[in-house]
Amino acid sequence: MNAVKPIVSAAELADALAGSNPPVLLDIRYQLGGPHGRPEYESGHIPGAVFVDLDAELAGTPGAGGRHPLPDPDMFAAVMRRAGVSAGSSVVVYDADRGWAAARAWWLLRWTGHRAVRVLDGGLAAWNGPLETAIPDPAEGDFTATPGALPLLSADAAAELARSGLLLDARAGERYRGEVEPIDAVAGHIPGAVSAPTTENLDEEGRFLPAPRLAARFSALGAGEPGGEVGVYCGSGVSAAQQAVALELAGFTPALYAGSWSEWSRDPARPVATGPEQG
Repeated sequence: MNAVKPIVSAAELADALAGSNPPVLLDIRYQLGGPHGRPEYESGHIPGAVFVDLDAELAGTPGAGGRHPLPDPDMFAAVMRRAGVSAGSSVVVYDADRGWAAARAWWLLRWTGHRAVRVLDGGLAAWNGPLETAIPDPAEGDFTATPGALPLLSADAAAELARSGLLLDARAGERYRGEVEPIDAVAGHIPGAVSAPTTENLDEEGRFLPAPRLAARFSALGAGEPGGEVGVYCGSGVSAAQQAVALELAGFTPALYAGSWSEWSRDPARPVATGPEQG
């Protein structure tokens, strides 16, 4: 069980930054298909934050494994060291959207063995403190990656979990149902998966719902049954990480199918379901 709550409020972050041992801050601003996040970071970021590029540093080369396959763990660890992350560091990650990109960094750090990492609840919009334009030059950290600290699903394991347990599809409902597909070549979902859009994890201000409400949400979708396992996927393994944060807040330990729909739909041998029903 992770000892660190996966989110931190802006007020808690401000207190921590003013303390004697401030956390390492990572700015993961990213928009799928939108402008690069670096210029926004350079125009103003939380003091001390280091920019991390999701496409280049939190993902491998697109291909058969999907649009955002997992990065090489050693290369990821080198990125984290350059950002100042050490084994004993407390780390806070944030973005300026729905927490998708920040959660990707959170999941990767957790998966590679770093336990003390949190997502800024509400993202940059929740921060009421000053911003700065100075680019920090942190001291090199000592973080090394030990993959496997969080459960990870292959395509075959995701297919089996959709049959035997609970596999949540974190994309918008219309993509799950196959009504639209703006990115990948095939529309639909993994047979047996249950629709669970990430937008329903947040309130109107973009903050995570309270843990009891999240627990009720996921229980209604089928989580928490005796002996049951919960997995999650999305389009390319990014927004699913936000769902993983919500599931952990709710008391579950989800498995992530990192390849997600962008990997699944590239293989013509894999079945595709459409419509609102499971299976």
